Parts: sequence; structure tokens; C-alpha cells
Amino acid sequence: MPIRLGADVFLKGEISEYNQERMIDTMKAFSLIIKSHGVTRYKACATSAMREARNSAPLSEKILETCGINIETIDGEEEAAIIAATDLQSFINPNKTYLYVDVGGGSTEFSIIHNGDKKMSRSFKIGTVRLLNDIVKSETWRELENWIKENTKQYDKIELIGSGGNINKIFKISGKDIGKPLTYFYLTSYYKMLQNYSYEERITKLNLNQDRADVIIPATRIYLSAMKWSGAKDIYVPKIGLSDGIIKSMYYETVSSVVV
Repeated sequence: MPIRLGADVFLKGEISEYNQERMIDTMKAFSLIIKSHGVTRYKACATSAMREARNSAPLSEKILETCGINIETIDGEEEAAIIAATDLQSFINPNKTYLYVDVGGGSTEFSIIHNGDKKMSRSFKIGTVRLLNDIVKSETWRELENWIKENTKQYDKIELIGSGGNINKIFKISGKDIGKPLTYFYLTSYYKMLQNYSYEERITKLNLNQDRADVIIPATRIYLSAMKWSGAKDIYVPKIGLSDGIIKSMYYETVSSVVV
């Protein structure tokens, strides 16, 4: 359920009353789903927006009181580590080098994977909701560009792995078989096409839902920038991300979880 907390936080520094109520209602719904499915363990993670909101602590307390759900705010590095702990190994070639890019609303996590091992991870405050609100500084883009170029230049060939709802949607639309990559040329063409449509047209003509039709453009920009700066010609889309990493980490008990 996309609530877009970042739309408040990145502009005003705190979550509005309206979105606090929406979040509480959503968590009540999740608590009922947990109950009806007989869930024995869960982990509720808050990321970029809750990290930065001045009123995130009292909101988390209110959710715990009213819904019984304990929300844990994780930092960018932990977010990148959880994502890197997904079933990526089954998708990657151990003899290749990859730049893993997970685009979120408030931040994007990058990991370099060489010969099957994660070499480094970094979280940048460049996300779809921030870009929509035009609050990503040019210095942050430069910092990202320098980080990617500096840390990928030692490798002869690098390929991207993209995760997040937007790249999953683009991959689905492409009709490509699972395991086949999207090319830089395809993604560039799709990006240009998206820009030729209005928000309404992206919903009515491209069949994107309203929560996807605006953020898909800045998300594609992030993936294309990462491909350009790393020299990658292909992007693989295994359709896994933070939620998959949380589940796997809970199963192997490498992260804490709440016992119901």
C-alpha cells in the first residue's frame, strides 16, 4: 500500500496528520492480515522517510499501541545489506561483475558484486519521490557519479541488476523471458516514450496504475544514469528486493524479528 510518506518528509521534515492516519489505518489492516493468516513471525521495516521524519518516533509508538505492530527503522547500509542477502546468487553468473541498483522513494541502494561476492554497498539520497519534488541536489548526483565510476573502473565489463517496483513493471511490459536482460537502448527508448505522455495518458494508454505513473520516470532516470556511468549495456531484472531480503533474513535468523 503506497502511502508516500516521503512526499511530506523530504519537503517539510515530518509526516502530516493525514498520512499518519493513513499509515495507522494501513497497519491496522496488516495486523488483521497477520492474524487471519496465522503468522508466527514478522518484521516491519521503515526506510528513508521514517529515518528523516522528526515525528517518526511518536508515530511508531502510536502504531505499536493501536495496531500492535513494532516498526523498526533501518539505516541505508542495513537496507543495502538486507537487499544483498536475497536469492541473488541464483540469478547471477559467478564469473561476472554486477552493479546492483535498488531504487526506492527516498534513497537508492547500490552494491558491487564481483565473482559472486559483494564488494561494497552504498546508499544515496536519490529516490523517486525526492526527484518528483525536485529536491535532489546536483552535488548528490555528482557524488553518485563519482562513486560508480571510481568503484567500477577496475572491472573490464559490468552489468546492472535492477530491483524495485518500477523496473519490475518495465520488464513485465517488455515481454522478455525471465533471465534475459533489458538493453540500455531499450530502456532509453522506453524512457523517452514515457516522457511523451502526460500523467493521465500513462494511466489510460500505458495501463500504469496511479501510484506508478509518476514515479516510473525518475526511477528509469536513476537506472539509466547507473548504466551510463558504469558502462553497462544490459540490466537484469530478477524481481527481488528488500521484502525478499527481509523474508530470507528472518528465515535464516540473521536479523531480529517479532514473534507473534
